[in-house]
Amino acid sequence: MVGSSECIFCQTVKTIMKSEDGAISSDEELSGGDEISQDGKQRCEDRDLKDRLMRKFGSRIGSLKLEFSKKKKKGKLPREARQALLDWWNVHYKWPYPTEGDKIALADATGLDQKQINNWFINQRKRHWKPSENMPFAMMDDSSGSFFTEE
Repeated sequence: MVGSSECIFCQTVKTIMKSEDGAISSDEELSGGDEISQDGKQRCEDRDLKDRLMRKFGSRIGSLKLEFSKKKKKGKLPREARQALLDWWNVHYKWPYPTEGDKIALADATGLDQKQINNWFINQRKRHWKPSENMPFAMMDDSSGSFFTEE
């Protein structure tokens, strides 16, 4: 009887090629120089290899497929982290650009990474901050110690 791990094509070919005394022909006799038999043999070997690999690694492949197919879910930041960022924002509303030191301190306080903090401030400024009209003049004059105000 033909082994159950062989593909249907191989089983069929071996059945057809049985000699009159019931013995299965050898691979060389099966190929007989015929290109179609060689292609069929290669397909059977490939399928057998695939079946063995799937039996051995199928569960791992399935979990990897699932992991790669998952899309990273966008979510809100934790409430406590948002509140800490908002507290900083409210104190520094006139110039809400945290320094690198501020970002490190916020990251330590909130458990967020600096990229998340940067993105939060970028979004917050776009959505909720409108600098005053004379802000650029005030910032330029601030370096000299006096503020320029239009009267």
